[in-house]
Amino acid sequence: MAFKSIRRQSALRFAGLPLWSVAIGPDFAKGEMRGHAKGILALGDIATGVVAAGGLARGVVAFGGLAIGLASFGGLGLGLIVALGGGAAGVVAIGGGAAGHYAMGGGAVGTHVLSASECDPDALDFFSRAFEWWPQLDIVAQNCFS
Repeated sequence: MAFKSIRRQSALRFAGLPLWSVAIGPDFAKGEMRGHAKGILALGDIATGVVAAGGLARGVVAFGGLAIGLASFGGLGLGLIVALGGGAAGVVAIGGGAAGHYAMGGGAVGTHVLSASECDPDALDFFSRAFEWWPQLDIVAQNCFS
């Protein structure tokens, strides 16, 4: 069975990194089972960059199955500041399972929690202000204290 892999990056560099990098699939000639993209904008099986997207993504802003960064969005999001995902951990965490100073989700733990079983007024105020465009928060607010 033939595996198609992609390895591309821009010639333009900034701070020693390519502006963009794409690395998807295995490269058996180089002994690589998966692609590792490294660049300002990185897309790959494993991606490392300022903005990174991949199965495992590490960056300032990361999107992926496992996303690690200042702001992370993924199946499991680990964010220093903001994390969103099925599982999320960060100062602000939103997910099915969320852990953070401000945490919102089905099962959430933290200092200020908004969940199915807990409705902290500070958490409701924070999330209502931060996500005022999110109409479902009005429904949550109505259910919290009724």
